[in-house]
Amino acid sequence: MSSRKPLIGIPADRRLLGHHYFHCVGEKYIKAVVDGADAIAVLIPSLGDAMDAGELVNDFDGILLTGSPSNVEPHRYGGPASAEGTWHDPERDATTLPLIPRIIAAGMPLLAICRGFQEMNVAFGGTLWQKLHEVAGLNNHTEDKNAQLDEQYGPAHKVALTRGGQLARLAGSDELIVNSLHSQGVQTLGQGLEVEARAPDGVIEAFGVRNAKSLALAVQWHPEWKFAEDKFSRALFAAFGEAARERAHRTQVRAKAG
Repeated sequence: MSSRKPLIGIPADRRLLGHHYFHCVGEKYIKAVVDGADAIAVLIPSLGDAMDAGELVNDFDGILLTGSPSNVEPHRYGGPASAEGTWHDPERDATTLPLIPRIIAAGMPLLAICRGFQEMNVAFGGTLWQKLHEVAGLNNHTEDKNAQLDEQYGPAHKVALTRGGQLARLAGSDELIVNSLHSQGVQTLGQGLEVEARAPDGVIEAFGVRNAKSLALAVQWHPEWKFAEDKFSRALFAAFGEAARERAHRTQVRAKAG
């Protein structure tokens, strides 16, 4: 196995803070990579076309796509215009959406969370509901923003895991109890993706990439939140880190052979 820790890239949000733009990643995601995946976290600025997706694929051993308060712009999946005041991050869209298929084609491990889950579905040609709670028959999947963080990120509902799927194997069970802090959700699943988990109302809560060469998973919930206190979250980040180490090892072997 590789003698160095794997490098996991985390594309950032582009946010206006005061009068200046900053590229930001929540510390909870960074800590989950460093401590949960036992890897080195490297933040990737969201500069759109200025970023060379090919170079990023060559330079990293894995990619984590994080959650964010922003939504994928609906023109990316042919959806209706967002409600006034919806937060978008077009620079992040322009960075991650072209990157995702390159990651999968290169056999690089990819773990996507919440907004990342939605980005991944769109990158594979899928569409999104913008407000699940306004869709007949679907539940409200949002959090109470006035509650304390531990309550917002607390257990919200069960998800049924696909029998024989990657998540079911990691969990050693056919269900999990997860948190729920999202208004958007999968409307149509992207091509080449396979359902890994569903909420009680049928909403897709996790999927993987069919025939991926390495770990390629997306979850709608937030396993990074206090991951060390949750058995499944620990297993998920450990598996992500192990997949990244395997890629780092293969890269080292090729470099020595060349």
